[in-house]
Amino acid sequence: MGLLLGVLVGIPALWTYAHSDYVERSRLAPEQPIQFSHRHHVAEVGLDCRYCHGTVETGASAGMPASSVCLTCHSQLYADNDLFEPLRQSYRAGKPLRWKRVYRLPDYVYFNHSIHVNKGVSCVECHGRVDQMALVQLSQPLTMEWCLNCHNDPGPRLRPQGKIFDLASARTAGLEDHYQLRRQGLTDCSVCHR
Repeated sequence: MGLLLGVLVGIPALWTYAHSDYVERSRLAPEQPIQFSHRHHVAEVGLDCRYCHGTVETGASAGMPASSVCLTCHSQLYADNDLFEPLRQSYRAGKPLRWKRVYRLPDYVYFNHSIHVNKGVSCVECHGRVDQMALVQLSQPLTMEWCLNCHNDPGPRLRPQGKIFDLASARTAGLEDHYQLRRQGLTDCSVCHR
């Protein structure tokens, strides 16, 4: 009887734990070298994702901005603020800031940003509405199940090419043919595990 009770309680408890925010690291915002607000820079200032993440359309990694990119504005705005001293030190030393990754996939998972954005998947699908986040935090679990749900049916998550980086834009139905997404192959193991 005790074993049966243990199984009946244990399995749901393990499932709940495995899908918890703690395990999936959802809603974590690591401490960064500089307090950076995407809400301010994207929603208020109007910066496009590609201004800071310059290789998102051409590379596997979205890229991080060089200190010189940040200093385009911050050599003038808040130039003497102590908050930006790590930025100035980075620039003087010729070494990039050490931003802490918010999104990290296991080493055995291959992910390419450019393939996704060039096939109509907006940043918001994985990263959420960063234009509304003071501090970027995980908005999606990035589990295999979560990724496969999209790969099994990408259509509802697609946007026209001109709206990929417009985080507030609505999804557009019926774009699978436009992006030449073939259902077969999107869930082959070798797509993500190489």
